[in-house]
Amino acid sequence: MTIARVFPSRTRLTPTDHLAFVNCPPPLLALPEIDEVHVSVTFSWDMARAEQLAEAWRAVGVPVKLGGPAFNKPGGEFISGQYLKPGAVITSRGCPKNCWYCGVPRREGKTREYPIVDGSNVLDDNLLACSDTHIRAVFEMLARQSERPIFTGGLEAEFLKPWQAEALHALHPRRMYFAYDTPDDRDPLFKAGRILRDAGFTFEAHVLCCYCLIGYQGDTFERAEKRLTDIIRAGFMPYAMLYRNESGAYSLEWRRFQREWLRPEIVATKANDIRRTVLL
Repeated sequence: MTIARVFPSRTRLTPTDHLAFVNCPPPLLALPEIDEVHVSVTFSWDMARAEQLAEAWRAVGVPVKLGGPAFNKPGGEFISGQYLKPGAVITSRGCPKNCWYCGVPRREGKTREYPIVDGSNVLDDNLLACSDTHIRAVFEMLARQSERPIFTGGLEAEFLKPWQAEALHALHPRRMYFAYDTPDDRDPLFKAGRILRDAGFTFEAHVLCCYCLIGYQGDTFERAEKRLTDIIRAGFMPYAMLYRNESGAYSLEWRRFQREWLRPEIVATKANDIRRTVLL
């Protein structure tokens, strides 16, 4: 079956092949013969635009389906290159945790493992929640790739084991992302930092990164700054992630705060000052 995929907005992982279209109606000329149109929606604030695109693409005369994470329905077995760029892989879905700000447990439920396909960018919801057998198989797959792996989906600090850290170090990853979003994440992150350092990782290589959700209800600039500086003290580079509600709205003040913590030169200066204090 030949499927055209339509995306309301582009991300770094949106496919770029000739059957992938971003925020546009069907082309008037040279449209390949297709059997279905899938409108894939990642963000809830793109839902209205997705409905408009679906209506426009119905003019092609083939079935049009809407889906994606924004619909809060469980995802199926991963098909390489269909809704994500080639090289991005999902080997499992779901998460045993129930973080209030995360839609994964409500959408996907508990962890489900899938057949592993080749790729170098792992986007699993919680890879380290999988069985040891599955995790080892994913690491073996990554070791065969020509590109160094990146764990964009994130790794759960609470679940990290020493053998996993050693196996990750042997893979020479480009980036590994953890998370520190609420105060409960602090101690597991510091513990994971110690495990990773024991396995041979260093802060200077900028491989160890950590997402930090900021600007949610009840958050303050002081609390967010403490989480971000704690991330550096734990041995990770912080990446401030701005909270947005279902409509996509966010505070401009928080946006300015996020930008400050996303500028490499500013973060590097902060990191050097903090780590110098720690060493002293």
